[in-house]
Amino acid sequence: PCVFSTAAQQRSTGDECGPEDPRDEPKHPLSDCALEHKAIKLEEQVRDLTERYRKALADSENVRRRTQKFVEDAKLFGIQSFCRDLVEVADILEKTAESAAEEAEPSNPNPTLQKIYEGLSLIEAKLQSVFAKHGLQKMNPVGGKYDPYDHEIVCHVPAEGMQPGTIALVTQDGYKLHGRTIRHALVGVAVESQ
Repeated sequence: PCVFSTAAQQRSTGDECGPEDPRDEPKHPLSDCALEHKAIKLEEQVRDLTERYRKALADSENVRRRTQKFVEDAKLFGIQSFCRDLVEVADILEKTAESAAEEAEPSNPNPTLQKIYEGLSLIEAKLQSVFAKHGLQKMNPVGGKYDPYDHEIVCHVPAEGMQPGTIALVTQDGYKLHGRTIRHALVGVAVESQ
């Protein structure tokens, strides 16, 4: 009897089959269903990462805008405490000019006093123009409505010819720097007479 190996025969028969024969094609490690499931999972991950990326971009843009606003505000309002100090100097200058004006009346023909008054008036005008140049403005609230953000009530005045709640007098001028109140005006508010 002749004994021969079937392994050689199997090898040779397998070599004759081409990839055209679908039955003998090697199977992929993952089935079509598993591939679809994996593709769906990957698409979800891409969507999730894309959404996170968009949120991170939006957050970084918000931080950039906030930082830019902070820098701009620092440029505008960095001189705020300096302006508060200068406003007090302006008050002293204004009171001194008023005193010199009272003394330099036509009844008192003192030329030195007259020149001092004129000099103080020029300094005061120049100081106010420098204030305006840098965004510092004096409030003129007389006749306007009381606003707690801009005014501080120091007294109540009987309303003679004025509506109650309007500002009748100012005891100390208030100032704003670029629209932000840096010193409240001390005011007297009109109230109904009883």
